[in-house]
Amino acid sequence: MTTKVLIISGGLTHERDVSVRSGRRVANVLAHAGFDVHVSDLDDQLVHVIDSFRPDVIWPLVHGSIGEDGSLQTLLESSGIPFVGTSSIQAMLASNKPSAKALLASSGMSTPGWVTLPQALFRQLGAGNVLDVVERAVEFPVVIKPTDGGSALGISTVNSSSALRSAMVDAFAYGEKVMVEQLIEGREVAVSVVDLDDGPVALPPVEISTDDGRYDYDARYTTDEAEYFVPARLDEAVLDELRSSAIQAHVILGMRDLSRIDFVVDAGGVCWFIDANVSPGMTDTSLFPQAADADDSFATCCARIVEFVAGGRQVPTEDES
Repeated sequence: MTTKVLIISGGLTHERDVSVRSGRRVANVLAHAGFDVHVSDLDDQLVHVIDSFRPDVIWPLVHGSIGEDGSLQTLLESSGIPFVGTSSIQAMLASNKPSAKALLASSGMSTPGWVTLPQALFRQLGAGNVLDVVERAVEFPVVIKPTDGGSALGISTVNSSSALRSAMVDAFAYGEKVMVEQLIEGREVAVSVVDLDDGPVALPPVEISTDDGRYDYDARYTTDEAEYFVPARLDEAVLDELRSSAIQAHVILGMRDLSRIDFVVDAGGVCWFIDANVSPGMTDTSLFPQAADADDSFATCCARIVEFVAGGRQVPTEDES
């Protein structure tokens, strides 16, 4: 019997367009591999679609916001249908940047220093007063970013206190909480993890290079400014450390099936954890597909993920293997 797969993409997040493209690409490769595939938007028809299509597996590809913070995962868990990706509680922890950083820092992993500021604090104490304290406490340059979401939306590098206010305003447009994070100079590297029958395996690390050093939304999806190197142009010892750290992050954060872990590697070869992606992008320029193609093929990887989830995530025990 043909396995039926429901792809969920779109929604009303800031990353809707990327999500639609991710969903379309995964649907195409799965259909070509022989799966019975249906694509649904994240809207008021979704529950009806699930009931009428009755999929064997659901693959949520909604990026950012409720697509990765555990909300959609909670709904899917309630449906009783197996779905690709991390459980609701672990997705909530992994997708929240301060939570993920705190968990991994406590395990000894390097991650840039940070403070988290809610918008409510600015409203109650006055933006100027809060910023005065922040300016005295941090050492520029810093990175300003929303605590949730992806695709580099709302992220900016601030080199002086004069630019801090506008950067905070931009970040608050994408969420209620903002991080002020130490800037680590180095190479941006993404390590995708596939967690199937043999346990978590790190795919070849992908290095991202841009002329101005800014891997923002436009560089990712709307221009050809970014250049990618698979594997990353690093010593084998550093590549091994990246793969090991990515698997460690995936396991500690309780992620499932697949993830993408982002790092900055500084001049001394230290791998700094930046964030974890519950639902990695799957577009033509996304990093997970590039890593999968370098390892074997993106299409094969997608098929294996669906088959693993459809099979009930049956991982052989030590005695059975």
